[in-house]
Amino acid sequence: MIGYETFDTWWWPYIFIAIAGWLATDMWRWLGVLAGNRLKEESAALTWVRSVATALVAAVIAKLILYPTGALQETPVALRLIAVSGGFGAFLVLGKRIWVGIVVSLCLLIGGQLLIG
Repeated sequence: MIGYETFDTWWWPYIFIAIAGWLATDMWRWLGVLAGNRLKEESAALTWVRSVATALVAAVIAKLILYPTGALQETPVALRLIAVSGGFGAFLVLGKRIWVGIVVSLCLLIGGQLLIG
């Protein structure tokens, strides 16, 4: 049976993760597409799905800001809050473009780290 430790090459873990990740998520995506095509956009089921998806994204963002790991853990909470607030403000003011919010947040975070560091 082929498993994670079957091959002793540098590239095998990347292939394994890509295949396992694709298999685990792609089936649910296709089922979502099939079920979603049959639902009305205003239906209670689709509204619930959108609400859960939005809540999950908000929870992940909140976790990254308040309880980060890795290099982000070394930045002050105030800096992370300023970066996300500035990015969100730029997103709203400059035409609701996601890339604008991301770039502004990153610039504020990196700039703040350079000033503190």
